[in-house]
Amino acid sequence: MRSLLPLAVSAALLAGCAHTSTRYPSLLPRATENADFSEPKRPVPPPGTDAELDSRIAALVEAIDAADRDFTAAARDADAKIARARGAAPGTSAWLDAQSALSALDGLHARASVALADLDKLAIDRGAAGLAPYSALDTAITRAGARVAAQEDRARTLEAALKAG
Repeated sequence: MRSLLPLAVSAALLAGCAHTSTRYPSLLPRATENADFSEPKRPVPPPGTDAELDSRIAALVEAIDAADRDFTAAARDADAKIARARGAAPGTSAWLDAQSALSALDGLHARASVALADLDKLAIDRGAAGLAPYSALDTAITRAGARVAAQEDRARTLEAALKAG
């Protein structure tokens, strides 16, 4: 019986250690963990007309139009020179004329690309100033981008035709 007494005392003391208190915090998410700290959506007022911006857009679009007209004429000229250079060895007069025509295309393409970059800069500057997008500017950028891409494709095609010949 004496051996049971220490066992009973140990069990009683250990039972005192088993505490079922809820003094520890819950592991559930807290209200601040679910809070949305993102910037609230604010309605963007539609932009009015901006005469100065419209005139800058018009000037850049005209520059792209002029470069595109010149590029089209130069592409026809390059096409004719490449046709004459077919089968000619590199370094011959016909081959050099075709190379010169391709070089002229690059210069005209650069003019259109610079005007497109200027349009892009106008849009970037508006965004940096916190202004709303300007639909006329966005339309001009889209159209100019398509024209510049078409010029690149045409120049690559002509260059490939000279290499194949």
